[in-house]
Parts: sequence; structure tokens; C-alpha cells
Amino acid sequence: MSGGPPKGLPSTGPHSLLDMPHPLAGSSSEEAVGGDSTPSPDLLMARSFGDKDLILPNGGTPAGTSSPASSSSLLNRLQLDDDIDGETRDLFVTVDDPKKHVCTMETYITYRITTKSTRVEFDLPEYSVRRRYQDFDWLRNKLEESQPTHLIPPLPEKFVVKGVVDRFSEEFVETRRKALDKFLKRITDHPVLSFNEHFNVFLTAKDLNAYKKQGMALLTRVGESVKHVTGGYKLRSRPLEFAAIGDYLDTFALKLGTIDRIAQRIIKEEIEYLVELREYGPVYSTWSALEGELAEPLEGVSACIGNCSTALEELTDDMTEDFLPVLREYILYSDSMKGRQDHTCGLTS
Repeated sequence: MSGGPPKGLPSTGPHSLLDMPHPLAGSSSEEAVGGDSTPSPDLLMARSFGDKDLILPNGGTPAGTSSPASSSSLLNRLQLDDDIDGETRDLFVTVDDPKKHVCTMETYITYRITTKSTRVEFDLPEYSVRRRYQDFDWLRNKLEESQPTHLIPPLPEKFVVKGVVDRFSEEFVETRRKALDKFLKRITDHPVLSFNEHFNVFLTAKDLNAYKKQGMALLTRVGESVKHVTGGYKLRSRPLEFAAIGDYLDTFALKLGTIDRIAQRIIKEEIEYLVELREYGPVYSTWSALEGELAEPLEGVSACIGNCSTALEELTDDMTEDFLPVLREYILYSDSMKGRQDHTCGLTS
């Protein structure tokens, strides 16, 4: 037995994320043969998760770079920075003005999509159309089908727990509007996805349902042809590279989910503590009016409790509005990458 100190157990999961080798990093045998001890950029990126704050991907590479060749390199190039130089952009898209529609069979929300562009692909310099959530979902599915080698930005979750969140409340609708606006802006800033034909139709077509029906008819005919051609085709086993990427993403998503649950529990406890602080402040203030000699220190305690309440409220708002949405988008991006990885594996097979 070794006489060295025992190794500590990881906090969650079978392995620590920092200890996991990046799936695309070179193996030890290859490094021994090549004699190069410099770690790959992908491996450095994986290790940097523990040293730097997580940066939310912003769906797409900068306009001045070429399209990455793999999902891993694409993730490295995704950026959070939305402050792209306005002088270099020729396409602007905004999502605003949500409206509630009550019909006989259903009730839903639509959003106004305003597009301004100088590109030759657009017949007019400005368009304004209305779209509902399922139209955004249709667009994303079309982008995945037509751009199988690109990571498509995620959409906010469609389903909510009934009785817990009112999906027609102003707060929920505004939160979803912001997420849908960010989704379209990420596609708009992408040097490849922004030129997609389906994206153009989504932004300009007055009757999107008619276009969807045409696509469904064509898809049915193509599907029958593909079914006959691929009837006897058998996929090979999954390459080891894709299996390693899948394991890495599963572990990454698991740890993100754990952080999400812990953060929500912290926010809940902060809100409960904030309610108590707001009750204690007036108590000390009233007490000070009854105690002449202790009036000054009691007022000081009351003021201190008020300052703590304000600071705690700001901290809770920051976590709710800034931290949790970013964390959940990381989870959505992880799911998107796993979907892309499975699809790409099928193509390579």
C-alpha cells in the first residue's frame, strides 16, 4: 500500500469536473510519442472553469472568424458580449409588444418581431410580423435540420408547472420576451445562421403557417424516399470521441443542475430571512421611543437592520435576475450540445 496521504472524495458525482480530461484533448500515449507537453487550448478551457467565472455563450462566432470545425471549438468561440460594433452590422432584430390572444380552442401570446436590414436577401428595408412561441420552436428545428454542424442557440423552456407559474402573467411574459429576443439576436449575430433561408422567412413572411404547410408536404415526400433508401442501412458503433464528449457533457450538466438547485434554495432562505428583518426594524424603532437612555443605540440597531435588509434584497434580486437565468441557459446550451453531438454522430456513422 502507498504511504501517501489519502485522496479527498469529490463533492458531487463520481469525478470532479476539474479532474476530468477534456474529451478532445490528446491522450497520454500520443503526447509521449509526439514529445509535446503543452496542453491543448481545449484542455486549458476545461480547467479554466474552476479559475474563472463562467461566461454564457452568445450563439455564434465573431464575423471575422471562420466557422469552427467541431462542437468543442465552437463552444470556445461563443461569446457573451452583445456590444457588437453597430457600424459593422447590417441586420437588426428586436422582439417586443407581447399581446394575449383568446380563441375558442386556446389562449396564447404573440410577440412583434421588427427587422431592419440592408442585405440584398431582403426585399424591404424593414419588416414587422407577429410570432408565437411555437413559431420560434419551428425556426430552431429548421435551423437544426439545415445546419447540422452548427450549435443552435437554445430557446427558453416552453412548459411550466401549472399552479406554480402563471404563463400569462406580466412578469412571466416579459421574462420570456427577453429570452426570445436574445435567441433571435444570437442568430442575427451569427455569420452563417443569419443567412439561413428559414430565418429569412421567419422574419418576413406574413403568413408563416402557409410556409410551414408547404414544408410539411415536401418533408412527407422526402421522408418516404429516405425510408426506402435507408431501410437496410445499419449504423456503426459510436466513435470513442463522441462517447467521450457525451460523458463530459453529462457530468457538466449534472453539476450545473446541482448548482441550480443550491442557488434556488439559497434564494428561498434569503427571502425568508428578509421578511424577518423587515419585521425586526420597526420593533427596535418603537422600542427606542420608550427607552430614553437606550434610544440612540436602539435607533442604531434599527438603522443597521434596515441597511441589512436593503443589501439582502439587492443580493437576492441579483441572483434571481442575473445569476439564475445565466446558469439555466448554460444547462440549455449543454442540452443543445448533446443533441448536436448525437445528430453529428449519426451523420458520421
